Amino acid sequence: MEKQDRSHDVETDAERARLRALVSRLNDADLSRPMPAGWTIAAVLAHIGFWDARAIYWLDKWARGVPPSAYEPENTEAVNESAKPLCLALRPRDAADLALRLAEEADGKVKALSDAMLAKIRATGGPPFNLSRAIHRKEHLDKIEQELGG
Repeated sequence: MEKQDRSHDVETDAERARLRALVSRLNDADLSRPMPAGWTIAAVLAHIGFWDARAIYWLDKWARGVPPSAYEPENTEAVNESAKPLCLALRPRDAADLALRLAEEADGKVKALSDAMLAKIRATGGPPFNLSRAIHRKEHLDKIEQELGG
């Protein structure tokens, strides 16, 4: 089996560390600050966690032998807007802690993928999520830091 490229792990680790630093420094007032489109900082963190939970769902299915080709795409705008009330309903600290816990779990599962499974996933055109969990996190962490003025 050919050794698979795992460069996604480096950027994912960096963005997870960034998430951890942000979560540890923000208080409930910071987490409750409004963001565009009716979100709050805490709800955006919960949103990040939701998409990591989705990655965990697919990684667990594949670990049970369901082929990566069984993925069915969804309308991400509909999913995001449907999940928004749930994200907003979480207590700010719970949302932040959940985002970090799910990031750690998703990243661990991606890192644990065997070279054979990575090859299988890539052969199907890629997973239904980005193996670099950093891309989605970075987008939202940039917006949060911009909102916080830093």
